[in-house]
Amino acid sequence: MTNTTNSPIGLLTGKVIFITGASRGIGAAAARLFAAEGAPVVLAARSTDALDRLVSDIRATGGTADAVTLDLADPASIRVAIERVEALHGRLDGAFNNGAVVQQHVGPVDAISEEDLDEQYTVNFRSHWVAMKAEAALMRQNGGGAIVNTSSIGSRRANPALPAYGAMKRALNSLTETAAVNWAASGVRVNAITPGGTDTEMIAAWEAATPGVTESMTASVPLGRLGEPREIAEAAAWLLSDRASYVTGATIAVDGGAGA
Repeated sequence: MTNTTNSPIGLLTGKVIFITGASRGIGAAAARLFAAEGAPVVLAARSTDALDRLVSDIRATGGTADAVTLDLADPASIRVAIERVEALHGRLDGAFNNGAVVQQHVGPVDAISEEDLDEQYTVNFRSHWVAMKAEAALMRQNGGGAIVNTSSIGSRRANPALPAYGAMKRALNSLTETAAVNWAASGVRVNAITPGGTDTEMIAAWEAATPGVTESMTASVPLGRLGEPREIAEAAAWLLSDRASYVTGATIAVDGGAGA
């Protein structure tokens, strides 16, 4: 039996953390977990209604949460969101860059349109680049912080069904490693996680488009099941905490052994 609802231990007490893609899935699970672990959280996504409900839930349980509307395809929107964090708290200690968009068409390289590739680049790669620069600049004002990027198991190997998605996530791994080296001296740690199949809306949409993909995905996982969003968020929480103070430039698999 697996317990995925561990009791909070104050892992992130007092750390101001910004989360993109926070309205659902892994991002929403992270919002609840980080707040329960003591972090004031600022949640960002396009879906303002979902964010407002999540903020209300967190506040109702004694947590500190605020929301900001964010369009990852718009660099100005990303920078404004980080400015909102500074206005609210005067600092930033951690950032979980989790927002992403699913590839519109499933299929091999020669079936992917230029429009699909452009969207993958804009949302799944460029947005992280823009966010990381703004986040690191604010962190450096107060001695540093930690950034965690959500990559994918699909970045670690050939990705025949989602080639554009996999390519941008692999590029994100490289950016993570380089930023970690660039910013180490200023106290900013940068890491990534590569989730495997996780029980989220994105996987549900993929299953709807390609029936049977969930069963196939589960069969490839040594632990015999898809991950739960909170389990992915737990790995991010550790990387954002002081418990991971000597970890930077790492890309950590959170995939039930699927990539082993």
